[in-house]
Amino acid sequence: MQIQAPKGTKDVLPGDSYKWQYIENEMRKLCSSFGIHELRTPIIEHTELFMRGVGDTTDIVQKEMYTFTDKGDRSITLKPEGTAGMVRAFLENRLFNEALPQKMYYLNAPVFRYEKPQAGRLREHHQFGVEFFGSPSFETDAEVMLLALTLFRHLGLGELILRINSIGCAECRKEYNKALYDYLKAHIDTMCETCKGRLERNPMRIIDCKEEHCKEICKSAPRTIDYLCDDCKKHFEGIKSYLDACGVSYEVDPDIVRGLDYYTGTVFEIVSTRIGSQGTVCGGGRYNNLVEELGGPSLPAVGFGLGMERLLMVMENSGCVIPEPKSVKVYFAAMGDKPRLTAFSLVQQLREHGIYAEFDHMSRSMKAQFKYANKLCAEYTAILGEDELANGTAKIKCMADGVESYIRLDEIIEFFTE
Repeated sequence: MQIQAPKGTKDVLPGDSYKWQYIENEMRKLCSSFGIHELRTPIIEHTELFMRGVGDTTDIVQKEMYTFTDKGDRSITLKPEGTAGMVRAFLENRLFNEALPQKMYYLNAPVFRYEKPQAGRLREHHQFGVEFFGSPSFETDAEVMLLALTLFRHLGLGELILRINSIGCAECRKEYNKALYDYLKAHIDTMCETCKGRLERNPMRIIDCKEEHCKEICKSAPRTIDYLCDDCKKHFEGIKSYLDACGVSYEVDPDIVRGLDYYTGTVFEIVSTRIGSQGTVCGGGRYNNLVEELGGPSLPAVGFGLGMERLLMVMENSGCVIPEPKSVKVYFAAMGDKPRLTAFSLVQQLREHGIYAEFDHMSRSMKAQFKYANKLCAEYTAILGEDELANGTAKIKCMADGVESYIRLDEIIEFFTE
């Protein structure tokens, strides 16, 4: 029996890993310019964290989490999203005692969801996310959105739409939930079984249902933006004014509610037109109550997350240029024990000087070594045999034009470093 990767997982091969590294480097550089620092959390957490934080009526908790009981009879879950673990680490390490706001990011973090694999979304996929803790201002919301848009611009992505909405605070949500409940109750008999169970516990989660009939019913449901209190209206208008001041285009989309219970107030998505109906490449918003709900002080927060696999897919569909990894500067083709020993030593010295040098580890013939140098796209081939070694030189061939020259062995390091 041939062993294969589990369904919904994927290897990142050397021919693709350089693309990931390029994107990760751009993310790190951008976060540095925004004063955002990296926080790394475990891939496993206690299940209760997600039950309380993400919400027990969400699709993630009800249908998608990988949960198991460990040898200590504890319920453990593979991380299904990034924010709850970041908040747990923020609280456990008492980072709320540091100067606020605390601006942090996670990068290439594996997350696990048992769902049907789809475009850019696997059962194990990887996320980049940013979380700002401590600031209640709408300027912070605008900055988080601008960060995401700046990243996409740096990566060469176009044809993106920023969609924003507000789902209100706890106070204005009460009136909205009542109106939504009254509307949905009239249709409950035709809804899916999951939504029937959500009506009494959390009617807003029905809006996020993926069943076609439920989605059709929700098209005429009351909209959160029509029930905002004065403070939430002011906050939302403030975000728009700051986006306008920065020349950022956006659409107000009342249908955005996001699929996690911790969101309050601002929610947003950045959508690409390149991948059709599954075009969301980034999503986020405010979660002003989550820190307190998980046992911490009353602190507001805002952030976003995006899937690396989906981002790469959108970039490829958009024709974004990802720089190729650097090619071999010099390949040493050597024959004979002593020439091979000398060549091996020179390769290590060149590498210590930052030169990408390679050496034949397969004991190929000289002809086969030249073929391999071509396959590696080496800029130069250094030929070292018994005659060259006796003369204290190596024959250096430029692979682009075939020009050959002899360089003294004790000058090779200087030749390639210059």
